[in-house]
Amino acid sequence: MNKYLKQFLHRGLIFGGFGPIILAIIYFIISKSVNNFTLTGGEILLGTVSIYLLAFVQSGATVFNQIEDWPITKSLLFHFGSLYIVYVLCYVINSWIPFNPMVLVIFTAVFVVIYFTVWLIVVLSIKAFTKKANKKLN
Repeated sequence: MNKYLKQFLHRGLIFGGFGPIILAIIYFIISKSVNNFTLTGGEILLGTVSIYLLAFVQSGATVFNQIEDWPITKSLLFHFGSLYIVYVLCYVINSWIPFNPMVLVIFTAVFVVIYFTVWLIVVLSIKAFTKKANKKLN
């Protein structure tokens, strides 16, 4: 089995369980804030399984940034694409956002802005750390 596929699956299995825990906390907070908040067993099952898969893919997709043979653009597009697809599917399947073209455009715009803001912060942090570490070595 490809070593990157193994890493993807390993990371997904390790961290995928955090998704349902976060979902349970969100459902608990909503239940305390909204009068007569109820969910069916099917909604709970769908939410739990889909959020587990979302967390699994999000954790596993970090492997795309470590494939040294790939240019940064390719790894960035694979990482972004896998996250975008799993988020859209999860949100639409759970009816957290409606399947409406305008809503999807807004969701996409927000997702792109947040994704690239986080990416830029990570890149700048790594550069600052590298500069500081190189300065200490010299």
